[in-house]
Amino acid sequence: MSSSSFGRIPWVALVAVLVASAGFSEEWACAQTTQAASSQPNIVFLLTDDMRWDAMGCAGMANLRTPNLDRLAGEGVRFANMFCTTSICAVSRASFLTGQWASRHGVQDFATPLSAEAFAETFPALLRRGGYRTAFVGKWGLGDPLPTKEFDYWDGFPGQGKYFEKEGAEHLTRIIERKALEFVKTCEADRPFLLCLSTKAPHVQDSHPKQFLPDPMYDALYADVTFPPPVTANEQAFKALPDFVQNSEGRTRWQRRFATPEQYQESVRNYHRLIAGVDRLVGRLREALDAAGLADNTVILFTSDNGFFLGEHGLAGKWLMHEESIRLPLIVCDPRVSRPRRGRVEARMVLVPDVAPTICELAGVMVPIRMQGKSLVPLVAGRDIPWRGEWFYEHHYSHGGRIPQTEGVRTERWKYIRYIEHDPPVEELYDLVNDSVEQRNFAENPEHASTLEQLRERWRVLKAEAR
Repeated sequence: MSSSSFGRIPWVALVAVLVASAGFSEEWACAQTTQAASSQPNIVFLLTDDMRWDAMGCAGMANLRTPNLDRLAGEGVRFANMFCTTSICAVSRASFLTGQWASRHGVQDFATPLSAEAFAETFPALLRRGGYRTAFVGKWGLGDPLPTKEFDYWDGFPGQGKYFEKEGAEHLTRIIERKALEFVKTCEADRPFLLCLSTKAPHVQDSHPKQFLPDPMYDALYADVTFPPPVTANEQAFKALPDFVQNSEGRTRWQRRFATPEQYQESVRNYHRLIAGVDRLVGRLREALDAAGLADNTVILFTSDNGFFLGEHGLAGKWLMHEESIRLPLIVCDPRVSRPRRGRVEARMVLVPDVAPTICELAGVMVPIRMQGKSLVPLVAGRDIPWRGEWFYEHHYSHGGRIPQTEGVRTERWKYIRYIEHDPPVEELYDLVNDSVEQRNFAENPEHASTLEQLRERWRVLKAEAR
């Protein structure tokens, strides 16, 4: 491995000295020193599809029943402000793998795969070269051909997949669960593994009239729950959108899923029933790791590729830069972290490109210079370190002109959205502190002209840095 190909080197040696100087407890330092000396941790990267940040009981949704995810968060760290840098499946998955913005990795659609050179610097490839046994199970969702030879264990599928191959067949989430458990049974304590586990749930089945197709075992779940419609699910909020957004694919899919109160309740219940299947998978996986004697040395990262509109602003799908579309769940559960530091909620803004360098640092492998994300390991350990206060968003996939192309900047207070296909560009500006649901667009308000210009400049700078 050429030293010129890599930059930032994570801790592997002198762990006790480094963590002590950074303010870690002696208990944590000793645990990490022993771990570095004995073996690398096993790592499970569990990726769902189209799951919002708030679609778990532990995220404050009291009527949601996700006991296994809630327990995972209670034993790890839940990141309350996790975002994707491009809200669409294939592009976001490429960003997870590479630790890069789309502007750098170059995947902007569903057909383009990562080049061989780019894949060589993804976290699965790096860990494999670092001695890990690597596995992929579930939805690949990123170009052709499938990278079947790039993993030691492959049981993935292309495209969207189907929840049911035929009437009465086993649900896809259960199939993925079963295959993941089969892989765990083949693992041994003397060689670390990386399991990339990717569900279709809770993504819709686009070709099916019902759209959301959960396992029938959950038919009774939420039958007694009425989900309140979002604050912005009204005509006024919809009409406040630019005309081309009102006529976009997001509105077309809203009509399929949320157009009537009855349709809304059925769709939202089934969306959360699909997540219940994922929650079961998490529980069964952890049971299998425990039974195999692997749980105490296995780090689990749980997240999703992008968010999902449940009728907000009169829309469905994702793609746009509104919070429902870009905000994701993220739980990192590292059993080696001292107990007082578990069960925390981390508020700093973290991003999809942060996952690859995080996994590299956990595994003790070098992080390529071209990775643009920041390792979350210090945040998981509870360190108070300088962190980002802003980031760049980009979405260039147009779906035949049906999805507006957008770029923008999100800070801790402001969101600047720029629809880049228009000349001059159409802009939106939201004060997230005082308007968290993004109802008041200040882009044309003279009182906020200075803020708008500052964010335009940050957009120019951050866009250049993303390349």
